[in-house]
Amino acid sequence: MKLFSQVKQSFQALTRFEWGLYLTSLCVVTISFFFGDTSNPLSLISSLVGLTSLILIAKGDVLGQVLTCVFCILYAIDSFHLRYYGEMISFLGMSFPSAVAAIIAWVRHPFEEAKNEGKNEVEVAKLTPRYKVELVLGTIAVTTVFYFILRALGNASLVWSTISIATSFIPSYLVIRRSPYYALGYATNDIILIILWIIAAAQDLMHLPMVFCFLMFLLNDIYAFINWRRMEKRQQEKTE
Repeated sequence: MKLFSQVKQSFQALTRFEWGLYLTSLCVVTISFFFGDTSNPLSLISSLVGLTSLILIAKGDVLGQVLTCVFCILYAIDSFHLRYYGEMISFLGMSFPSAVAAIIAWVRHPFEEAKNEGKNEVEVAKLTPRYKVELVLGTIAVTTVFYFILRALGNASLVWSTISIATSFIPSYLVIRRSPYYALGYATNDIILIILWIIAAAQDLMHLPMVFCFLMFLLNDIYAFINWRRMEKRQQEKTE
């Protein structure tokens, strides 16, 4: 009952605009699914789970990170079938562990005043100089290593997949550090993924729904950045 209450609380916290964005995203992705391969419901399920996680993460709600773990597994399976090993590895090797780490970090750093108001909201943090150095060095190291791994595996669209590794690591790191800029990182990654799925759709239109899926992801991530900056300002005003 406590879990149900927490889930209910998370969705009750959504504003009218957020409900509109969320439901519109679900409708666009669901409708586009019927123009693709309807025999592969996994892609639709993973997309809907991913969209749900995004709108909750945009609120700073840790439940969104829990759903991200589920999405990573489903999306990795779908990517494996397309030989997009970079996507599969990045989601299982980076996005999934970072979501787990984010769950731990967010649970440890709730914004107490929001909690008192019945909201699940993480405390927004600023990047320290040390974290910025870790981000740069980590991005270079991870991207370099994965480039050679993907080349050895004969990954499809090697260049774009390698870029996707970098644009996956950056937001994965930032989301753990509770920085609003994680959303811009994911928005950049969404653009890369849109390109990858357009390439796949050019060969087989059954992959077209994934293009629409990540277009909706892009819109949600742009909104997430805007809302996190609002959260940051509001939290600062309440703690001053």
